[in-house]
Amino acid sequence: MRTVAIQRKTAETDIDLKLNLDGSGKSTLDTGCGFLDHMLTLFASHGRFDLSVTCKGDTYVDDHHTVEDIGIALGQAFFEALGDKRGIHRYGDTVLPMDETLILSAVDFSGRAYLGFGLEIPTQKVGTFDTELVEEFWLGFIRKAECALHIRQLAGKNSHHIIEGTFKSVARSLRQAVRIDTEFKDEIPSTKGVL
Repeated sequence: MRTVAIQRKTAETDIDLKLNLDGSGKSTLDTGCGFLDHMLTLFASHGRFDLSVTCKGDTYVDDHHTVEDIGIALGQAFFEALGDKRGIHRYGDTVLPMDETLILSAVDFSGRAYLGFGLEIPTQKVGTFDTELVEEFWLGFIRKAECALHIRQLAGKNSHHIIEGTFKSVARSLRQAVRIDTEFKDEIPSTKGVL
């Protein structure tokens, strides 16, 4: 099983994260940020990842450090769980409809970090959550996961639907990319022989 535990402690956050890439979508979340808990619940469910996250962060200031650092820890967990990436599909993509919203995501576990972020979230907040933190979360993730991730909003004007659709779409793309291809389980999916 591709399971990893990450501990990340800074002056701003103290995070314990556990990830099983071959799980069933179970999650236990206590990040101190209710909206992020909800998004990560959806992420785990749609990716079929088992995910546990606890975070003690400086949310009395704002949610920025908590959201960014959990993205970093989650990216690190994917990186460590994938090892040399032998046998994975490497690529994944999803176009996900959510009512009037349509989100496209595509991922490549190339070993190179890149975020193509194409969301136009119309409000600055959803409840108390700062919507600009969605990009910060995925930036933290891709830098540690060492993957290229493209996210595009094809339709939609509801901020909640845009963000929720993004977490669901990316989770499904990641699920495709990290799935083991039994026909090529001993091969690294690159002509270079390394990712």
